[in-house]
Amino acid sequence: MGKLHGKVLIAQGGGPTAVINQSLVGAVLESRKFPQVEAVYGAIHGVDGIVNENFLDLTQETTNNLEQVAMTPASALCSTRVKPDNDYCVEMFKVMQAHDIRYFFYIGGNDSSDTVRIVNEQAKKAGYEFRAIHIPKTIDNDLVLNDHTPGFGSAARFVSQAITGVNLDNRALPGVYIAVIMGRHAGFLTAASILGKKYPDDGPHLIYLPERSFKIASFVDDVKEVYNKHGRCIVAVSEGVSDENHVPIITTLQDTIEKDAHGNVQLSGTGALGDLLSNHLKKTTEIKRIRADTFGYLQRSFMGCVSDVDQREAREVGEKAAQYALWHNLDGSITINRIGYYAVDYTLVPLESIAGKTKVMPDEFINEKGNNVTDKFFSYARPLIGSGVEFAHRIRAPKVDKILNT
Repeated sequence: MGKLHGKVLIAQGGGPTAVINQSLVGAVLESRKFPQVEAVYGAIHGVDGIVNENFLDLTQETTNNLEQVAMTPASALCSTRVKPDNDYCVEMFKVMQAHDIRYFFYIGGNDSSDTVRIVNEQAKKAGYEFRAIHIPKTIDNDLVLNDHTPGFGSAARFVSQAITGVNLDNRALPGVYIAVIMGRHAGFLTAASILGKKYPDDGPHLIYLPERSFKIASFVDDVKEVYNKHGRCIVAVSEGVSDENHVPIITTLQDTIEKDAHGNVQLSGTGALGDLLSNHLKKTTEIKRIRADTFGYLQRSFMGCVSDVDQREAREVGEKAAQYALWHNLDGSITINRIGYYAVDYTLVPLESIAGKTKVMPDEFINEKGNNVTDKFFSYARPLIGSGVEFAHRIRAPKVDKILNT
């Protein structure tokens, strides 16, 4: 089959990350090298921009400015939470036909991969020569067939560094501290809170993930045990923790439940879970100093806390998308595969192998009690947060003998 001549369309979907623009720029610059590409367009606000024909001509953007955009967190083309159904994708395809779009690259997570699949099917039904590639992105790290996903490493770096700072604060003024971290079904990001730990008594002392049932009574007992041992306790908990019946804990502790546009229980955007857990501890223990924070949007696109490893890989998945489509005339989803202690390679897998599926933490990464992670998780995640990570230090000077209070 000969090379397809026409335009490239690139869009970004779902939650922003610190490195999603590396993927965008990688795909743009690589696409501009190929003579069969007439222009490279960027859709503003993802699929919503496609339906409404809100495009930027990235062929006319300077390479220098694109490189600056690549180093900037969040979605440069702006994103969307629209989850297209079949009819919506039909309208998208009509717009692509009208603009002679022959190559479609969509940077996103599970829902985005399914959108690419549906649009690609529409093209095949219409007999329209078309190549569609899903470029992986999600801080949740929950795309199947991927060792990890771009965006996770930088978000994990932020979480680990934030907890390192919290640990220093909590050691100086002891008490119980609860950090609520993103993760509806997968606990990778919450587990990353362990990556800044240096001393045996450092926090987080307890980690609760969606992959294990969360029991309020056990949680209280765990906190008491740690507090009695260390005189303080730091807890990292995924926003999506649920009971043994898979009911989100946040719904069992409050009466009014908010839902998002997709009908899912609203887990982010409020400090409800942290407040509810801290209030429960205040009622059931004698611990006086209890605080909770919800990291929220901070973990997604935090400026100045970006993994160099994450940046490189995000750039490469964008480049590989263009290469698979333009060199090899292939459709699919780019996946990241780990080699050895730490190197990666990229492969293309069928869209239907990724779309609509969720990866969770494997059992070997979670301890038996379900309230912490194992050394295997540490070995898995540590290379992803990159180089130059700061670790805390302690004063080692000896104590002076008492004179009056002997």
